[in-house]
Amino acid sequence: MSTKFSWLKKHWKKIVWPIVLVAIAAGAYFTQDQWMPHAQQFMGYLKNEKADNEEEPEEEAPSETPDTLTLSPTAWKNIGLTTGMVKPTDFTKVVSVPAMVTERHGRSRNEITAPMTGVVTQIYPLERQAIEPGMALFDMRLTHEDVVSAQATFLTNLQSLDVVKKELTRLQNIGEGVIPGKRIIEQEYERDKVMAALSATRQSLLLHGMSEQQIAEMESTRKVLREITVVAPPYAKNHEHEGIEHQYQMQSVNVNRGESVTAGQLLGVLADHCLLYVEGKAFEDDSERLVQAAENGSTIQVVPSSGDYESDEVLNLKVQSVANEIDQQSRALKFYLLLPNKLTSKRESGTSNNSFISWKFRPGQRMEAKIPTTQVMKNKIVLPPDAVVIEGPNAFVFEQNGDNFDRIDVHVLYRDKDTVVLENDGQLVGSSIAMNGAYQMHLALKNQSGGAIDPHAGHNH
Repeated sequence: MSTKFSWLKKHWKKIVWPIVLVAIAAGAYFTQDQWMPHAQQFMGYLKNEKADNEEEPEEEAPSETPDTLTLSPTAWKNIGLTTGMVKPTDFTKVVSVPAMVTERHGRSRNEITAPMTGVVTQIYPLERQAIEPGMALFDMRLTHEDVVSAQATFLTNLQSLDVVKKELTRLQNIGEGVIPGKRIIEQEYERDKVMAALSATRQSLLLHGMSEQQIAEMESTRKVLREITVVAPPYAKNHEHEGIEHQYQMQSVNVNRGESVTAGQLLGVLADHCLLYVEGKAFEDDSERLVQAAENGSTIQVVPSSGDYESDEVLNLKVQSVANEIDQQSRALKFYLLLPNKLTSKRESGTSNNSFISWKFRPGQRMEAKIPTTQVMKNKIVLPPDAVVIEGPNAFVFEQNGDNFDRIDVHVLYRDKDTVVLENDGQLVGSSIAMNGAYQMHLALKNQSGGAIDPHAGHNH
């Protein structure tokens, strides 16, 4: 008995613990409906805490503030970013009207006509070729009966004059004592009569289209002129052309070699587009302002209607005239602006000595004229549309701050497709802002802050 008790006393812990564990397990099983929901809730809490702790190291504090953007040099180049200093100015509202470049009737075209009836034997210029005054254009073989007859009469009168002059010289050399003075006087009368007929024939040849040089050639050679050369006329002399570079261009050739032409028939057209018109179509309400602009010599802004133009292509043109009638169909009032043109290139042909030119402005080119109104907004900030982002009720510009750009809220007073006018509250004056690419910078800033990007934000349709 004492031996069993001693063994039990020594090993009781090994016996009791399994019994206690079995009892706890049995108790937990039979009471799981009570403690299990609480245990699940606690485990879920621990799981969430662990997940939050694991995500926290991945979140890095942004290096930029929400309204500040840093652009890399590559990003500058990609959007073609330019900056400019903000200066307050006065803005006059304008009315944009359609316009078109046109030729000046009676000034821009020179029609070359046949001076007399004949056959075209040679055509020198090519269409669109550059032409200088005095350059040969066409050769013609004369077939006009009146011209041939007038030339024959002219040569006959020349020979008669030679005979009369020789006889008069012979009589004068003999002396008045031997030859009566009456015969000398008669020869002088005959000389004057032949000279009068010769002068009349000369004028007839000039009227038929022959030049003084051609008549002088006939007089020296004593031969009938069988062919004539039609040359380019000199440039028109007009005070409007002062300081403007002239250049003829063969706009069209209207005959073929071997073609028989009559006097006055069109041979070709020379164009001189050194000075053109911009023909605008305004509204009736603009007539008074246009007339005043013409009287005051003030200018109107004109730009290509495509809208794709540089600042140096904005033209300030004077109003030359305003039409005195309204178009019955379109109800438009036409007005005309003087457009000085300039050559952009003059190149030699690779196969000949002919040269070809290109003008900056061409008839038919569409333009847009901006007629100023009486509404003037003083001391405002005027910017190009690409410098301002408009998103719903908000508008922003990007102010340069070293290497960064800060997004600044602004108040838009007026905007059209060419200009945005901002309220001048003093915060932007003297600062440098992005003059273009504002929309792309706005998207980059929203992407940087994790905001959703609206593809239509800042766009006006």
